[in-house]
Amino acid sequence: MKFARTILAGLLLAAAMTGAAAAGPKVATVPSADGVPIRYEVDGSGAPALVFIHCWCCDRSYWSGQTSHFAKTHTVVTLDLAGHGESGLGREAWTIESFARDVVAVVDALRLERVILVGHSMGGSVALEAARSLSGRVVGIVGVDNFQDLSQKFAPEQRAGFLAQFEGDFAAMTERFVRGMFPAGADSALVAAVAADMASAPPEVGVGAMGSLLAYDAAPALAEIAAPIRNINADRWPTNVDGNRKLCRDYDANIVQGCGHFLHLEDPARFNELLGETIYGMTTKED
Repeated sequence: MKFARTILAGLLLAAAMTGAAAAGPKVATVPSADGVPIRYEVDGSGAPALVFIHCWCCDRSYWSGQTSHFAKTHTVVTLDLAGHGESGLGREAWTIESFARDVVAVVDALRLERVILVGHSMGGSVALEAARSLSGRVVGIVGVDNFQDLSQKFAPEQRAGFLAQFEGDFAAMTERFVRGMFPAGADSALVAAVAADMASAPPEVGVGAMGSLLAYDAAPALAEIAAPIRNINADRWPTNVDGNRKLCRDYDANIVQGCGHFLHLEDPARFNELLGETIYGMTTKED
C-alpha cells in the first residue's frame, strides 16, 4: 500500500500543471458530525471556493493535478472522506449521507459562503447529498464521470450479487474492477498504481460505501437542489443527457472523447480546461 501510494503520488505530481502557488496548502482536521476526524487541505484564494470530493476508495491526493492550477484563482479545498486517506475510521455505517456530512463539516469549519462542489464518481452522489445541507451556499455541482443516468436504480438482488464479489476477495476484485475502468492505451504505470492503491483500502469501508452508492436514490436531493448541475464525463459509458435534464432544474454535460473513468488523471490539462470553462459558466450565470 505504501509503495503504491508513493508511485501514485509521483505520477499525479508529474501530471499536475506547473506553477504552483507560492504559499503551500494548509492542512487541518475537523470532526465530522459523528466525531470521526476529517483531514482536509486548503490552498489559494477567491470565491466561489472549489470543494473537490474524491471517489470510492481514493483520497484527496487524486486531485493533485487540479489543486495548484485552480488555486491561482479560487480557494481550493480537498478532503479525505471518513475511512479514506488520512481521515479516521470508527464509523458504524459507510454511507453517502455520512460522507456528505464530512463535506459539510469542512465547509462549515472554513466558513465558506459560496462553493462549487466537484465530485468524481461516488463523490458526485456525496456532493448531491451535501448540497441539501449547504442550502444556498452551493453555486453549482460538477460531476466527474458519474450521473450517467440519474433515474437508474438497482434491484436488491443486483446489488447483493455485485457486492458479493467484493466480499469474497476485496483486493483482487477491486484491482480487476479498477483496471477495467481505464481505456486501452492508458498509461500502464498509472493504471497499476491506481488499481493497487484502491485495492489496498479497508474492505469494510469499500464494501459498505459501494453498497450505499448502489442503493442511493438521487431523486430527493435533485428535487431540492436549485443550483446548476454539470457533468464532465468520458465517452466510455453513455450519458443520458436528455433524461437527466428532465430530473434536474438545470443540467448539462460535456462528453470527453478517448478517456476512461479517471479522466482528470489521464489527461489533467484537458480536464482542467473543461472544468475551468464549466466553473466560468456557472459563476457568470450566477452574476
